[in-house]
Amino acid sequence: MTFFKRRHFLKALTVGSVAAAMPKAGTAMEMLGRDLPDDGAFSLLTPPYLQHLATDGVTVCWITDKPAFSHVEYWPADAPQDVKVQHTAKDGLVLANNRINKIRLSGLKPGQSYAYRVVSKEIVEFKAYSKTFGPTVTSETFSFRTVDPHSKTAALLVMNDVHDRPHSFAVLEGLYGSKDYQEVLLNGDTFDYQTGEQQLIDHLIKPCTALFASNKPFMLMRGNHETRGDFAYALGQYFENIDDRAYFAFTRGPVFFVALDTGEDKADDADAYHGMAKFDEFREKQAAWLKTVLESAEAKKARYRVVLMHIPPYHSGDWHGTMHCRKVFGPVLANGHVDLVISGHTHRYGVHEAQEDHPYPIMIGGGPKEGQRTIVKVEANQDGLEAQLILETKETVGRVLLKPRQLRG
Repeated sequence: MTFFKRRHFLKALTVGSVAAAMPKAGTAMEMLGRDLPDDGAFSLLTPPYLQHLATDGVTVCWITDKPAFSHVEYWPADAPQDVKVQHTAKDGLVLANNRINKIRLSGLKPGQSYAYRVVSKEIVEFKAYSKTFGPTVTSETFSFRTVDPHSKTAALLVMNDVHDRPHSFAVLEGLYGSKDYQEVLLNGDTFDYQTGEQQLIDHLIKPCTALFASNKPFMLMRGNHETRGDFAYALGQYFENIDDRAYFAFTRGPVFFVALDTGEDKADDADAYHGMAKFDEFREKQAAWLKTVLESAEAKKARYRVVLMHIPPYHSGDWHGTMHCRKVFGPVLANGHVDLVISGHTHRYGVHEAQEDHPYPIMIGGGPKEGQRTIVKVEANQDGLEAQLILETKETVGRVLLKPRQLRG
């Protein structure tokens, strides 16, 4: 498939599949503050889903259909009698009368298992000196495990270019072959463009909670398609990455991971943006940050360094996004002792071995059409790292094997 044909495909996909699949929705601000149809029963629109896992905490998110007063109940898995309650408070006010919940559990012990459930009580009337409450709804009980800073292993499941095909999540998750992965990273273009809250629920949150997301977190990285549509501005209301940013770094076992936001693939002055894009500036800011984090003590002590970015800096045509990623990220990646870059975007899966332009392999995931869907399975221990590119037929179509940095010649 040529690069031009991919663009033609995406245009057809936008006109066809998205229009048919997407529920009608209002603008971002209308959706965030709207009154939902009242069918008489207060309910959770989603099961809880986990975000921003750390050694000492995790963020629990969920959505209710009406304004509520909500909290999380949690306890050590081996001490069910030790129940604690957590709300979100800011400047003395406990957050209430809201529908979108993001509650941070902090002060947890590293490498420990916890059980939890979420509780929401409908607020029928919210006045200065009086409150009227409706029914209370409690979720099922779920569990999670905090990050163990002393772990010698890492296991990450990477998906890319789902493009509003929620049925693909079950296919892709099943390719891992077990439930041994610790977290899931969505490496861009989970959607075609942003239409509203119902799209997030139906095309991401519910499919993922049915499979893993109530017990294992996912990290949503933007691709170029997540920057499109009026609801793109509201994504941060529903998800929380590390440091609450679109780009971030984290260590799992012997691996130092960096996740970059590669932004749009067209120039900032393209007619489609109407002067509303500054992605060159955004990428330049990230490049300066990337240089710093790759020189950090945390990166230096890691045995492997893996960078995840939706648009690969090479092997993805000559559109502006690729060329600007190459310009600003290329030298930093080349000089930063990066071992592997994992990308998507092109819809052409494959592994491009290290060469003069990029002294590290680039693994590009496929998708979104049936027959082209892939995952990247990353597993590492003290002796080696293996990244497998697995096609939906369960065939391994690419593999990168790394020795620990200390053992390389």
